[in-house]
Amino acid sequence: MKPSIPQGTRDFSPIVVRRRQYIFNTLRSIFENYGFQPLETPAMENLQTLTGKYGEEGDRLIFKILNNGLHEKKDSDKEKLNEEWSKLLSKPYSSPIITERALRYDLTIPFARFVVMNQNDLAFPFRRYQMQPVWRADRPQRGRYREFWQCDCDVVGSTSLINEAELLCIYQAAFHELNIPKITLKINSRKLLAGLAEIAGVPLQMMEMTIALDKLDKIGWDGVTKELQQRGIDENGILRIKEVIGINGKNIEKIAALKNQMQSSEIGLQGIQELEQTIAYQQQLSSGVWQSEILVDVSLARGLNYYTGVIVEVTTDAVKMGSLGGGGRYDDLTGLFGLKGLSGVGVSFGIDRIYDVMEELNVFPVQLVPGGKVMLVNFGGENESYALKVLQQIRNAGIAAEIYPDAAKFDKQMKYANKRGFAFVVLPGDEEREKQLLSVKNFTTGEQQMISLQEAILKFQ
Repeated sequence: MKPSIPQGTRDFSPIVVRRRQYIFNTLRSIFENYGFQPLETPAMENLQTLTGKYGEEGDRLIFKILNNGLHEKKDSDKEKLNEEWSKLLSKPYSSPIITERALRYDLTIPFARFVVMNQNDLAFPFRRYQMQPVWRADRPQRGRYREFWQCDCDVVGSTSLINEAELLCIYQAAFHELNIPKITLKINSRKLLAGLAEIAGVPLQMMEMTIALDKLDKIGWDGVTKELQQRGIDENGILRIKEVIGINGKNIEKIAALKNQMQSSEIGLQGIQELEQTIAYQQQLSSGVWQSEILVDVSLARGLNYYTGVIVEVTTDAVKMGSLGGGGRYDDLTGLFGLKGLSGVGVSFGIDRIYDVMEELNVFPVQLVPGGKVMLVNFGGENESYALKVLQQIRNAGIAAEIYPDAAKFDKQMKYANKRGFAFVVLPGDEEREKQLLSVKNFTTGEQQMISLQEAILKFQ
């Protein structure tokens, strides 16, 4: 059998893992600095926990886990399972008998479920960050995978727009630290979009409108127009939507124009006010060294059902790639699980896309991908015993080191050291053992000298 992995998944080599850990560690440090706490949830959730939370298109991308029947104790239950299997093979179908669990689609819904289950033990506002893989039955393409990592930070239990502003600052700090240039933080409001639906005469079709607008970057205005028509929005409504979406200029100019357009929509004006206040808070909190643009973008829709207020999305003009992150306010997400009136807001980082961008721009720190620090050549016999004692003392000094496990030919061991990229090679041979010294070769300069163990440790450090 030819070895392979499922389409849309990847193996990560040691070099890639080091680089990914650099991204995770950078974000973790920023989250902790802002007072967020770590959280992890299971890879799979009950299917009913996820279904209906991501819109019609999102629901189709949920990876469902088939029941294997091993847990069924009654023969009648096994017979029902076989019947459902037959139905499944004949047409698209799902039933609690055959599938009642699914892989995580994102980290937000599991977070809401966790909050509800643990509400009596949490201090609100509760600030958490979470870094784990998620799965979507999407068509794999550049920057889009079926298994990928998300990194979220959320605040629940507070309606203050200071939270939105801090999340914008976290985005700015993260992409500044990761050295990704030409970052744009797009910001909009679902309330403003609701107002747009009102003035376009389609208040009951807001969801259909946002689903179409969410594809604007991919299919252009002509494609969005066709989608709006297919979703039953008439020509006058489409023209009004296009007029508002086409507003441009600086943020202050856009907001002034939007206020004029939304005079007849209370919810639209409320959305504009929230955008203004969020940007004002962000300017107070932001550090001047974070070079990224915050852009009011009325076309930004974030097509997930649970967003209710300010929404945000991150892009870069440095590389042709989709969004690197996004999020927004969800006023009653926990209400889906019975806990009403608990507002939250959060953002997500697309770790895999961020990695691809950083790799293409070659902005990873060079020191992330070195080989090992020190390798000891194995000459066998008494020299091997001497080398093992030396190895332990080097490690006790906090220096990464290893010994070639076999007393192989010298050339073979040196080729291995070169391929691994060791900075130093130690040669503990007969003369070195007798004198209780070490011959140390610097693989960068080629210099070799016989020195004491203490001198060698200082050199390695």
